[in-house]
Amino acid sequence: MENFKNKGPIAILKGILLSIILTLILLFIFAIVLTYTNVSESTIPTVIIVITAISLLIGSSIANRKIKKNGLINGAIIGAIYLLVIYIVSSLISGSFNMNLKSGIMIIVGILFGILGGIVGVNTKK
Repeated sequence: MENFKNKGPIAILKGILLSIILTLILLFIFAIVLTYTNVSESTIPTVIIVITAISLLIGSSIANRKIKKNGLINGAIIGAIYLLVIYIVSSLISGSFNMNLKSGIMIIVGILFGILGGIVGVNTKK
């Protein structure tokens, strides 16, 4: 428990921040690909879900590598807070706070990949 008190909250915040930064970088790369290639815009929702999953897997894994315990819970926390931040920011930008099937899929994928990253992080050595 002492290990979590010392490293847990800071590691979780770093995991969330890393996930958000990685998401922004990958979305920027995808925007360039969309601009300069013939990739269909219909791929956008799928690619966003994949980028979210990859970002959370990496961010949660790195954060939980430092904590070394409770990967499931910490990963779920990282996924949930990440999604909350992304939802609030995107809702403020779009001007509408609504949920749909894609939002539900994003929540499920985000929390599951946060948990998966937590498991991977706890079980990997530095």
